[in-house]
Amino acid sequence: MKAPRVTLDQWRTLQAVVDHGGFAQAAEALHRSQSSVSYTVARMQEQLGVPLLRIDGRKAVLTEAGDVLLRRSRQLVKQASQLEDLAHHMEQGWEAEVRLVVDAAYPTARLVRALTAFMPQSRGCRVRLREEVLSGVEEVLLEGFADLAISGYSIPGYLGAEMSTVQFVAVAHPEHSLHRLNRELTFHDLESQMQVVIRDSGRQQPRNIGWLGAEQRWTVGSLATAATFISSGLGFGWLPRHLVERELREGHLKELPIDQGATRNPSFYLYSSKDKPLGPATQILIELLRSFDTAPLEATLAAPASQ
Repeated sequence: MKAPRVTLDQWRTLQAVVDHGGFAQAAEALHRSQSSVSYTVARMQEQLGVPLLRIDGRKAVLTEAGDVLLRRSRQLVKQASQLEDLAHHMEQGWEAEVRLVVDAAYPTARLVRALTAFMPQSRGCRVRLREEVLSGVEEVLLEGFADLAISGYSIPGYLGAEMSTVQFVAVAHPEHSLHRLNRELTFHDLESQMQVVIRDSGRQQPRNIGWLGAEQRWTVGSLATAATFISSGLGFGWLPRHLVERELREGHLKELPIDQGATRNPSFYLYSSKDKPLGPATQILIELLRSFDTAPLEATLAAPASQ
């Protein structure tokens, strides 16, 4: 890649001439001599081979080419300033990135609210969000690929901060044969039916949580796919209520009247990596995740996009 001929200082000087209305005013704002400012702009035009300013009376006015280049340069100078700020924050121990892994069953709306609130406090720190299912969350944390993890079960050797529960409900299409029995359902009614199960994304010790052991089952890779299968009449299964609230309300799905275990309410936990100390950005994100986790899901969904 060819090295740029024009420096950031030259672009800043041109911006000052335009923003302050002339060379003398720019020189005063930049605490430089007028001759230095004039030479810098003249040198720029020579290096670029394009006239950037023309004199209109006593005022320097942008040419058409100068107007286009100046607008592009503002973003360049802004990004350079942000880069310097980020380096300064990193020097003070501020992280460049926080890696967050979340069980796919955790309500996305709560994550969105927490991350939206985090943005104005992030000082350029990025969040890398990764979704896993069941033991996949644990593996990512244990392998050192995450700083924070939200999991629906206890991870051995870690002290997790308890968060809210997520209710799973047994559902099927309203015309499913289980609903046609018109009575309370038993385990024996279910084990002979096709069950839709979410595949554990973990590789080491995958779990079959929720599977009843029936030979007939669809194993799918995501909760969204499971919801589509079940609402299409291809089986029954347990799904997070917040994920299928609309389908239940609109009649595409119907809760199964099971005598035991019709709903499950696993608690979720927030874990942090033990391999490195928590930086300031990570600590802020932890507080926001816990804060929005306690809000009712309906309020979270209805809340404005910024605080």
